Amino acid sequence: MNPFRWSYRISFFVGFLICVGLLGFALFAEYQWGLEPCPLCIFQRIGFMIMAVFFLIGAIHGPRAGGRWFYTGLVLLGALFGIVTAGRHLWIMSLPPDQIPACGPNLAYMFDAFPFSKVLKMVFTGSGECAKIQPILGLPIPLWSLLWFVFLSILAIRAALQRATPRLRL
Repeated sequence: MNPFRWSYRISFFVGFLICVGLLGFALFAEYQWGLEPCPLCIFQRIGFMIMAVFFLIGAIHGPRAGGRWFYTGLVLLGALFGIVTAGRHLWIMSLPPDQIPACGPNLAYMFDAFPFSKVLKMVFTGSGECAKIQPILGLPIPLWSLLWFVFLSILAIRAALQRATPRLRL
């Protein structure tokens, strides 16, 4: 089966499966390997969750014409959120050791103690645990996330541009 000829529904279902696989790997790394996610890692997971939901809805609905761009736009919003978060995470990791922010409270405490806008500001400011990343296959996890966000964005756009196959009428 040629992936360049996949229908919109199949492409979106594959996008959903990839997102679920990535989230499953993140949970595996957290609970089996003991890699505690920092707040920016959790926000990247949220980006994949948003994409997974709209990939699945788009695959089930299988719209035509403008409806395809509606679901693709929602997937791309999740991807944009993830790309910004992963980019910020990579930037914090690139800072010299003396410029890395001090470690802060965990995300659950921040949501309990502060309003949402303050939590967002604190998370994107970064903290020391965001700079300590275990590489997987030689690359840091935020870079893998960034690559997957870009790949899934391309998959969604390609699916939306794919011409609808005519349905057989009996």
